[in-house]
Amino acid sequence: MRSPMPSNTRCPLSWTPSTTRGLFKAMTTTTHGKRTIAKAEKNRVPESLIAAVRDRLSRNERVRRTLPHKGRLHIDRQVPFLCVYRQPPEYDDAGTEQLVRGEASYLIGSGASAFHDSLSKLVGTVVNTLSAEFGAFLIVEIWSSPDGGKANDPAVPSVLPTFTIQAPGTAKLDNAVESLRKRLQKMKILKHGVEVQVVRGGTICPPGMKPLIDPPRAREMNCWKIGLMVPPVFRKANTSVEFPLLMGQLRRSLSHALRHAYFQFACDRTTHSPDHFHTLGRKAVVKAVWDIDRQLAEVSNQFDYLLQLTPVNPTSAWKEFEAGQCKHPPEFHYRPLPVDPALLKRQLYKIPIERVEDPSLQRLFEEKQEELELKLTMLRDRDTSRFKHLSMALFGGVNDAVLRIAKELLTTLPAKSSPSKANLYSAKQFAACVQKEIDHYRGVCPDFKAKVVISDDASGLIVSRGKLMVNSDLMLAEDRVAALLAHEVGTHLVTYYNGRLQPFQQLYSGLAGYEELQEGLAVLSEYLVGGLTNSRMRQLGARVVAVRQMADGASFVENFHSIHDDYGLSKRAAYNVVMRVYRGGGLTKDCVYLRGLVAILRYVQKGGDLNPLLVGKMAVKHIPIIKELQYRGVLGKAPITPRFMQDPVAIGRLAKLRGGTGSVVDLVTDLKTNGRVG
Repeated sequence: MRSPMPSNTRCPLSWTPSTTRGLFKAMTTTTHGKRTIAKAEKNRVPESLIAAVRDRLSRNERVRRTLPHKGRLHIDRQVPFLCVYRQPPEYDDAGTEQLVRGEASYLIGSGASAFHDSLSKLVGTVVNTLSAEFGAFLIVEIWSSPDGGKANDPAVPSVLPTFTIQAPGTAKLDNAVESLRKRLQKMKILKHGVEVQVVRGGTICPPGMKPLIDPPRAREMNCWKIGLMVPPVFRKANTSVEFPLLMGQLRRSLSHALRHAYFQFACDRTTHSPDHFHTLGRKAVVKAVWDIDRQLAEVSNQFDYLLQLTPVNPTSAWKEFEAGQCKHPPEFHYRPLPVDPALLKRQLYKIPIERVEDPSLQRLFEEKQEELELKLTMLRDRDTSRFKHLSMALFGGVNDAVLRIAKELLTTLPAKSSPSKANLYSAKQFAACVQKEIDHYRGVCPDFKAKVVISDDASGLIVSRGKLMVNSDLMLAEDRVAALLAHEVGTHLVTYYNGRLQPFQQLYSGLAGYEELQEGLAVLSEYLVGGLTNSRMRQLGARVVAVRQMADGASFVENFHSIHDDYGLSKRAAYNVVMRVYRGGGLTKDCVYLRGLVAILRYVQKGGDLNPLLVGKMAVKHIPIIKELQYRGVLGKAPITPRFMQDPVAIGRLAKLRGGTGSVVDLVTDLKTNGRVG
């Protein structure tokens, strides 16, 4: 134990009240000094960061840096523009910063006056570096208009939301401003239009803030500026409550409008001449995008949706149905589910798609997430009364226009008599033809690793994850072999492997709703190789009629007799059509073949290019996005070209369709008149 200090011992330091006050003052001064330094550090962009930005931009390298006050500088590559948002220091401007995050070049920073000089220096460095590359530079600054007005409430349609463009007094930016105005004017917010006004002259910056670059310095660097005040329809007035779906729509529309303005500015004022406005979108893809694409693919790859809905006993079920004089519905059996739909849904909705900054990619991922959720629900409800309604939600039904076309095919085209045994290909013979076709494509591209498998439990022909399954009892007419090679290998397998060779895995697993365009393209390929027969078109028409009758409440037996008795299909052919429609509990997918053919024919007749459609598996609505991503350099061209697209006869048939007005019925008529099909 320590001995107490003697009372007469003098302490080395006398702790008098004045000493305590002095020490406290010194400590306070030191602490205050540290706080002052820390505050100063927080209110400036480090010189080292500014130097690094200058260095990377001069070498045309991507810049992605975090700034003080939760800011961000993202510059995809050397581009002649910067989209800016500054957070007002006096209130919470919820959501507005999201409007710039999808741009190829954007800055999010604090609007506090103490931060202005430092932020201005950073922006000046960006402008000076890139203006030297392009001869001119454009800053587009975005801010939101005050909350509370009726024009900012999306639920009040009587007063349209107003966008205000602040433009320089000079006419030198008129084309860019007008391009922005026109694109904004086309926007819809909750199905209502918008107002767009242009204000010229004056200081272009948010209220209460100073310009990021003063006018004399801007003139020295040939830097131009456009301001855009956006109505805050994406949040509840005077709150921080956002409307995420409305925000997503606004971001996509605004991003396209801004890209048109960048494009016009680049063409008019810079030494750069971009080929298309989409080339000014983002090219570099951040890690979050690859992560989310991978996670969605992981969910999708855990189950084969169509395989799980296809009966494993189609042949034995037919024999029982026939033995019962076609009076009792067959009993179908299915493969056991390899997943628990509820657990997989949990995994699916843990994927943070909201982290994707690019609005185009974010929407693609959201659609796929929604589709996977619906497919998992259908697997859970397989063979129940609920299944049919889920199928209608996923694939849609048969509208009257498509039904009329289907009935026209069935009543106009004569049924062909059954081919002789000598003209039939067995499953083994057809599989050998498929293998030769696969070998051809593998010679063109070693990554084409498709397989053909003969299986007892496959229903006809089915493509599953890069392999073609052929039912062992399959018998094919000789005049259908080339058509099915073009359909199954030249379309389904080629687009699958083309998708695998793209950076996004969704392109081989299939973007949401891809089936209609994919099947339409596959049937078109049958026409291009001269194999679209009367019986094939009647089959497609019968599928549509059967789907409509199933949706309207007809039983399996009623539907079978209608297809056989009313429309003249053989008993086995009618059974195959109706079996496909009632599998799983009522699958409306088979209406997409004819619907897709109508859509692809219209697309080609209007001059549409088939090449973007070969990049992977997509829907018609995705064609503009795929083209956009190709322009931006995110996606490449299809590395594998279908064999039929290189055949002079097929090329001639395709050219003949362009500018035409014929219907799908005319496709068969054309082949009978000018081609090889009877």
